[in-house]
Amino acid sequence: MSTSTTSSTGEPVTLLRTPFHDFHVNHGGKMVPFAGWEMPIRYGSIIEEHHQVRRSGGLFDVSHMGRLRFTGRDARKFLDLICTRQIIDMQDGMCRYSLVCNEKGGCRDDVLVYRLSDSEYIMVCNASNRLKLLAHFDEIRGGGDMKFKLVDETESTAMVALQGPKVMGLIAGFSSEIPALKRYRFTVKKIPFIAEFIISRTGYTGEDGVEAILPAKFADRAVDMLLKNVTDPTLIKPAGLGARDSLRLEAGMPLYGHEIEEHLDPIAAGLNFAVKLDKSEDAVPGGFIGQAALQRIAREGPERKLVGFVLEGKRAARQNMRIMSQDGGREVGFVTSGCWSPTLEKSIAMGYVESPLSAPGNAVLIDPEKLNVPAAMCPLPFYKSA
Repeated sequence: MSTSTTSSTGEPVTLLRTPFHDFHVNHGGKMVPFAGWEMPIRYGSIIEEHHQVRRSGGLFDVSHMGRLRFTGRDARKFLDLICTRQIIDMQDGMCRYSLVCNEKGGCRDDVLVYRLSDSEYIMVCNASNRLKLLAHFDEIRGGGDMKFKLVDETESTAMVALQGPKVMGLIAGFSSEIPALKRYRFTVKKIPFIAEFIISRTGYTGEDGVEAILPAKFADRAVDMLLKNVTDPTLIKPAGLGARDSLRLEAGMPLYGHEIEEHLDPIAAGLNFAVKLDKSEDAVPGGFIGQAALQRIAREGPERKLVGFVLEGKRAARQNMRIMSQDGGREVGFVTSGCWSPTLEKSIAMGYVESPLSAPGNAVLIDPEKLNVPAAMCPLPFYKSA
């Protein structure tokens, strides 16, 4: 489903709609263009939706995220070539966060890989990068002899996230298997001859919860059934992209186009856990794409590092604002994301600074011309759930 609108320059733009579009409209969602989709930025107050997730539970439509299915003899081999994380040692029912890098070690995207079997995987990628990745994958396979099938299932499926401290207790009311899942594990639920649901213990808010991939034609029905089983309507409420962004920022989670980009590498971003620099030759002879560059960066040390900041006062830093030395005399970095933290009641931000200056406690000045606010570096994440 799609709709037409106009860009800021007056050009016609076609936006995709998720299977939950009617749900958003019926619940008062404020719809905005986002990465080629029409998505809810909020339903009421972003701050109230943020608190709802931290204190109880929130329902997010994340159907705009790309969902790519890899099947066949060489599916795993291909994924080990393009992913920084090792895929060969994954077990069925396991998810892994990884990066897809370019030859220089820059981030094409960050992704989540699900292993259904040794010859079948699903990759969840960012909406803004889906078409770019598909073109990249086609280029790679065109120059090799790997045999596998790649199907873009983004528009034929939906994806929803339930996040918050009371979510697993709610789910325990109708499933014992799902609450028993470890983090970054998933289960497949099948309705014979009708549908397949993939439910993973993953999320992007810093809270416990699940994400579910399901057929698009069953999306509305599934959410209706879920909400009807919630006897207390205050337990779970819909939340939009605005709260999702402030939640992930408090949790120190990177966002593509902000903390990671083609010119930013995962070592500098502090994502070393998602980079297997010594991937086995059994996994991918010769290494994954970008491995040599990332080995060099890790060996020499990145020139800059991603850090957290707490700002004085209530004003929020914004992307690309300059980070200056404490006296304002020298530019030492740049802001990638910033907001007023509803949970901590502080102004927080992430950004890159020169590596020698990245120690917690160091004082800086955020953009003397635009903001002119003192800030102190602090460890990430800003917030951890109990």
